[in-house]
Amino acid sequence: MSDKVIEMSSRKDLGPWRGYAKVGIFFVILLIVLFILLSNVFIVKEGEYRVVRQFGEVVRIEKTPGLKVKIPFIQSVTTLPKYQMGYDVSEAEINTRDKKRIMIDNYAVWRIEDPKKMITNARTIESAEARMEEFIYSVVRTELGQLNYDEIINDEKSTRGSLNDRMTDKVNELLEDSNYGIVVTDVRIKRTDLPAENEASVFKRMISERESTAQQYLSKGDADKNRIKADTDRKVTELIATAKAEAEIIRALGEAEAAKVYNASFSKDAEFYRLYRTLESYKKTIGDDTVIILPVNSPYASLLMGNTK
Repeated sequence: MSDKVIEMSSRKDLGPWRGYAKVGIFFVILLIVLFILLSNVFIVKEGEYRVVRQFGEVVRIEKTPGLKVKIPFIQSVTTLPKYQMGYDVSEAEINTRDKKRIMIDNYAVWRIEDPKKMITNARTIESAEARMEEFIYSVVRTELGQLNYDEIINDEKSTRGSLNDRMTDKVNELLEDSNYGIVVTDVRIKRTDLPAENEASVFKRMISERESTAQQYLSKGDADKNRIKADTDRKVTELIATAKAEAEIIRALGEAEAAKVYNASFSKDAEFYRLYRTLESYKKTIGDDTVIILPVNSPYASLLMGNTK
């Protein structure tokens, strides 16, 4: 009887603790459920693809931003970039059409267009870039192999035109045929260099060509200078000759007019004219130390002696 009383009292004491235990278990289960739910909710951001896999196989690809859910414990989520990426292509040596070797350094801008194809055929971004680099090298080698060395390095002689656009289009054709799910938006040549062993000889040849071009300009300048000088001298000679001829004509006309004036003036008084002419001759024949011996009957003697008849 006493044992039953003790057992009943102990059960009565444990009653409240059993209620607490049930509440605790409920909260634990609730936390576990919340954890499972939250761990299987994921967010898709702008500029990314979220790839949902089930047992390693791609079951869907989330492309639009927002809150998404996956199946717990069965599905996993990985991320791929949606934005454009840059890739620095490894420097490579190619041969030009005229059998010259040059080093080409270029880069590419690309993006993932179809994530499922990219994962299926390339599997990883690194593998996709490796395949893209092979295609770029092949296209660059083919395109530049059709050009001469001078056309590649000299803009004045270049016939490349839209070489970068052509290379981009051809690389995309190769990528599309291979179903890699990626697109190249731009392929550009950053730098063209010579192999180290060829630099010295090529630089010497370039210097020689520039010196030859400079000499051609100098020769042409000298020829133009001589032509202009000769043309100017000819024009000057013609102008001087024309001026002299006109001066002679003017002088002759002036002398003729002066002769008319003299004749008109002197014809009015012949004796005065004879006196004037005699005095003019004195000015030219008689100096300070002149000694004149004249006959008595000479005109000079007559004038000097005051005989004007």
